[in-house]
Amino acid sequence: MKKLVRKNILNMQPYLPGKPIKEVERELGISDIVKLASNENSFGPSKLAVDAMKAGIAELNRYPEGSGLYLRQALSKKLKLKCENLILGNGTDELIELIAKVFLDVKDEIVVSEGAFIRYEMAGDLMGCKVVSVPMRNFTHDLEGFKKAITPRTKIVFIANPNNPTGTYVSKNDVDRFMRGIPSRVLVVFDEAYYEYVEEKDYPQTVGYVKQRRNVIVLKTFSKIYSLAGLRIGYGIAVPEIIDYLNRIRPPFNTNSLAQLAAQAALNDASHLKKTIKLVKDGKKLLYRTFEQMDLSYVPSAANFILVDVKQKSRKVFKDLLREGVIVRAMEEYGFSSYIRVTIGLERENRKFIKALKKVLKK
Repeated sequence: MKKLVRKNILNMQPYLPGKPIKEVERELGISDIVKLASNENSFGPSKLAVDAMKAGIAELNRYPEGSGLYLRQALSKKLKLKCENLILGNGTDELIELIAKVFLDVKDEIVVSEGAFIRYEMAGDLMGCKVVSVPMRNFTHDLEGFKKAITPRTKIVFIANPNNPTGTYVSKNDVDRFMRGIPSRVLVVFDEAYYEYVEEKDYPQTVGYVKQRRNVIVLKTFSKIYSLAGLRIGYGIAVPEIIDYLNRIRPPFNTNSLAQLAAQAALNDASHLKKTIKLVKDGKKLLYRTFEQMDLSYVPSAANFILVDVKQKSRKVFKDLLREGVIVRAMEEYGFSSYIRVTIGLERENRKFIKALKKVLKK
């Protein structure tokens, strides 16, 4: 069988998501576990989204609308774009893979940041192309370094903004400077999964590049602030020509009926977003203050999670916290061997994490 597999697949490792809460409770024989590992919205989905799904259950014998027309129409109105500028994906993970399959070949190169979302590198590896990793500067994408890394073989540059797992962002001035002089043959992908959490005034509005008809794809998701992670629905924004190429290989009915209905309803629930933003803002203050009191360095975050240095092997701290009923993410796979990433949750969840962290670090 091994001889039948493409050679570049042999060395790839699967993406390892965190375990479900119920499975961890079963394995450890404990209850009331707090999951702060996957940057989910602890509030849960909007009531409008839940009601929309309930109303759509009776139609589950029918295939979904193939292109997600009604959701794309709602997004086009919100973004002041045409439907032809939009494509839906089974999460942005699927869109990242579609982008790789459409544009990359073995002779090509992509540019990514060290310590960025690992799915970009995996997409390059999938297509057998060269992945050029640029070291971060102060836990942030070094866009000047990106520019220097571009060669005649470079096809795609991936920029996560804010970046997962560091929570840092690149500013409008940095992005504008980077975009000046970028060859038209290079596609720039801005992954903005945490866009709605950003409060910083100098954050770039990259949809403007799409309106300028630049070779740019902007990725956004309903998994994070909209709290629909379990439905797996995201979207991409680009010029119609790029969207057309992506649609040529997009699987039919790639986003399900309930996901489309819930996402469309969630767009209209401004109260849910406002409540979530306040939750994260308050939780961030509490955790920052606690880390400072514990003399733990952390990376200030523009998203709904914090990268914190626990001053020892993060895998050990992860396991110790698990026994205390708290799931976080160890960051060794990203090259941050002494860091954990903690999602900002409900106040009781944050306080349980704080209590557990203080306990395990005293050992």
